[in-house]
Amino acid sequence: MKRFTDLAEFTREQVLELVALARRLETQPDPHALAGKVLGLLFMNPSLRTLASFQAGMARLGGDSLVITPGQSTWQFETRDGAVMTGAAAEHIREGLPVLSSYCDALGIRAFAAGEDLEDDLADRRFNAMAALVDRPLINLESAINHPCQALADWKTLDELPGSGRRKFVLSWVSHPKALPLAVPAATVHMAAMRGMDVVVLRPEGYALPKAIMDKARSAAVASGGSVAETADRAEALAGAHVVYAKEWGSTRNYGDEAADQAQRRSLKHWCLRNDWLTDAADDCRVMHCLPVRRNSAIADEVLDGPRSLVLRQAYNRMPAQMAVLYRLLKS
Repeated sequence: MKRFTDLAEFTREQVLELVALARRLETQPDPHALAGKVLGLLFMNPSLRTLASFQAGMARLGGDSLVITPGQSTWQFETRDGAVMTGAAAEHIREGLPVLSSYCDALGIRAFAAGEDLEDDLADRRFNAMAALVDRPLINLESAINHPCQALADWKTLDELPGSGRRKFVLSWVSHPKALPLAVPAATVHMAAMRGMDVVVLRPEGYALPKAIMDKARSAAVASGGSVAETADRAEALAGAHVVYAKEWGSTRNYGDEAADQAQRRSLKHWCLRNDWLTDAADDCRVMHCLPVRRNSAIADEVLDGPRSLVLRQAYNRMPAQMAVLYRLLKS
């Protein structure tokens, strides 16, 4: 394995092998596996779980890590081609990234969506331009349209649930004060489809996931025997649900138009996941969210602190899942 940038680049069997390796490393640590190896972590955007879990995972495997946050710990990076660099950025990625990767055995990059042009973000142009400059094993720490590390950890979390057979998985939009990226929704709907689940995307009008995201998920569902649907009907979507994955994202109808997005979401504050949403869900229905979460805006306290919540287990699973990725990338 040379890169971990998209779960879709792996077969279902390869993903299952990674999850099995995560379980093994979780219960049978290999503290010298990556001795002498260095992981570089470049964060163009904030992080808590991704940063801490990769550093902890690398340390538990015997390796070291370094963290670069442009504009804080280092020079600010310019990412635009052809830019006349007379502003705050003192270093271009064309020099900065090759230098940084030359110091490391693997490099992880986080570069969120610009949130201005939907087609540009769907093409993941910013992350792909950065990835092209790296000649080391590369990890996508979250790009404009993907978060494979979160998806792998969520796969492991779902494997830990009781029950067998076809399971209904609902990815539900929930309220947030501002537009958020499509990376986690895109990765999540694809992951659940790849598992062979019956996936329903529940969202208000104006927040439909882009066709490219849904087509990718439907292709995965065809291969796995699952299904993918999308609706604005909350009762229909949640009836019989085994998993409700709550997530916020920006309006796709008004993508890049902050004023229109704000106007649209002002009438949607009731899209806060509460216990009464789950009246007709399966008895063993569990609730997931990638964190961070706005309490009582996206999900109510009664759900987050209740017996259905898996959010802390999801967050924990980031570490063993990423240890498996690091092991496959760097274990010689």
